[in-house]
Amino acid sequence: MLWQPSTEFIQNSHLRRYFEWMSQNYNLKFQNYHEAWQWSVENIPDFWESIWKYFKVISHSPYRQVLSGEMPTAKWFEGATLNYAEHIFRMADNERTAIIFSSERHDLIEISWPELHSQVASMAAYLKEIGVEKGDRVAAYLPNIPEATIAFLAASSIGAIWSSCSPDFGANSVIDRFAQIEPKVLFAVDGYTYNGKPFDKKQVVSELCEKLPTIQQVILIPYLNSETQPHAIAPQSPVTNHQSPRLTGSSGQAIITLWNNTFRHSQTLTFEPVPFDHPIYVLYSSGTTGIPKAITHSHGGNLLEHLKYLHFHNDVHPGERFFWFSTTGWMMWNFVNASFLAGATVVLFDGSPGYPDLNRLWDFTEKARITHFGTSAPFLTACMKQGIAPGKDFDLSALRSIGSTGSPLPPEAFAYVYDEIKKDLWLSSMAGGTDVCTAWVGGCPTEPVYKGEIQCRCLGAAIEAWNEDGEPVTQEVGELIVTKPMPSMPVFFWGDENNERYRSSYFEMYPGVWRHGDWIEITNHNGIVIYGRSDATLNRGGVRIGTAEIYRAMDKIPEIKDSLIVSIEQEGGSDYMPLFVVLNEDVELTDVLKKKIKTTLRSEYSPRHVPDEIIVAPEVPYTISGKKLEAPVKKILMGKPVEKAANVDSMKNPESLEFFVGFAKK
Repeated sequence: MLWQPSTEFIQNSHLRRYFEWMSQNYNLKFQNYHEAWQWSVENIPDFWESIWKYFKVISHSPYRQVLSGEMPTAKWFEGATLNYAEHIFRMADNERTAIIFSSERHDLIEISWPELHSQVASMAAYLKEIGVEKGDRVAAYLPNIPEATIAFLAASSIGAIWSSCSPDFGANSVIDRFAQIEPKVLFAVDGYTYNGKPFDKKQVVSELCEKLPTIQQVILIPYLNSETQPHAIAPQSPVTNHQSPRLTGSSGQAIITLWNNTFRHSQTLTFEPVPFDHPIYVLYSSGTTGIPKAITHSHGGNLLEHLKYLHFHNDVHPGERFFWFSTTGWMMWNFVNASFLAGATVVLFDGSPGYPDLNRLWDFTEKARITHFGTSAPFLTACMKQGIAPGKDFDLSALRSIGSTGSPLPPEAFAYVYDEIKKDLWLSSMAGGTDVCTAWVGGCPTEPVYKGEIQCRCLGAAIEAWNEDGEPVTQEVGELIVTKPMPSMPVFFWGDENNERYRSSYFEMYPGVWRHGDWIEITNHNGIVIYGRSDATLNRGGVRIGTAEIYRAMDKIPEIKDSLIVSIEQEGGSDYMPLFVVLNEDVELTDVLKKKIKTTLRSEYSPRHVPDEIIVAPEVPYTISGKKLEAPVKKILMGKPVEKAANVDSMKNPESLEFFVGFAKK
């Protein structure tokens, strides 16, 4: 046990208040969190109706029933009409800051609630003026800047459907995503800065205009160069009268408008009531091996889920400052903006977390007085390996919790948080996915934190670990299974005929039961340990090994900067399991280091975890959202060409695959 909440911490938590409310209104008295979770998954309609009532959801028409049908065609709160953005602005407080922003080029910038209200009202009016209607798609090629949040809220307020990619995506990767949804309007920047270097994106935006003929209007933000003019973005498009709100109709050529030219004075912000399952945004799978899935989320489903998670599992209170390092191409960007629903100040950062060094975000945490700091497991692991001591070097007195997601957080990083960041801190590790735009398993403010464990299965999330026989197990590794529907499950995949791709993604192995594709263990504390993706499982002599176990062991070896492991099945039932390691500067792969690696794996886990070969690689391939590309590397090593093994446009460092192509030839 690394941390235990104080009595005051528990009593002040939203979760405790909800339990008291349930006692008064439902005559249900929960003795502990696990008892409450058990009730929530055994009484799914009653639980989600309690969320609706507890948070006083604004509905412009009544619902007929809470839930009808089963996964994957379950229907929620049919008849109800509401608006996600309306619930954000009901939390507005003219005395508080709405957004804090910083970047590699900008010091802290604060936007008040009145300013945010005015800008969103103005942009919503402009979108309606140029013909954007309920159900139209609004796409964005933007970094994590306030304009992205403003544009999203404006689109949501009028019932338009939002979708965003960060500008580190290449043109083909963006086109693969946006072409599926046929956007009417595109928000874009001329470029951005990362690691101290400028990246001009005017040519990419021009290509998007050419390859996405449904775009009728581009709203351009001159983020890299304030002198950027519309004709520099899309030279083939008509730019005369570029300030006009008129659309060009069906010509397929977009009018380019500068962001500042969209401003409309003294607009009233109104909210379009939409059905509960009306799409709010389209997110995308990583698309590492094919066209990304266009995962479509709903106003109502995300509203209820985000109200539940941000209050009960992140314990965010009005006026607290909520930060998660993200880009607009990762679901955590949507999740950060969801913290508005709890009355939080949304904290945004654009740039590299390691520029000029790994102290950058800790310095930002001090200056912005961040309450809830969210990041990825690799960032915390990198800080640990470099010996960064934020608790000693920065004033983190405002910091109350640290969130971690993206990949499993190794136990050593849990200890690092309490040793080097802050003793009295709630470490709230979580795991979920783009598929539900939330976490299945995450934090619990009333329970202790144990080393290496996520605290709980979230309320309303019927999570089980299933063995190979399809039986639920505890204290044993199994498939992450969801046995009952949740409102934030996708309403559909955009363009997916008869839900075929949706069904094959989650319901192929167990009909009617969601298989998520992660290995998990439910511990004797009712906590969760994630062992990595089940589609990247290592199979040694019939024994399944999660890749996360290998990486946890490698994180303990200071000479190793990064690692990747795959297992390749060969004829006759044998397998070949190479471990690729990226070494720190001035380190060589000597026999002594090889022995250290093997001894660590053998002692930490088992002889089966020891690789057949250890190979030095220049770098590990990653998706843009920061996930290791194990499956594509495995395909390359099995002889598949790169274009069939991986979608390089979805990668952060596609050049890294060249090493594995060369290795495969050997």
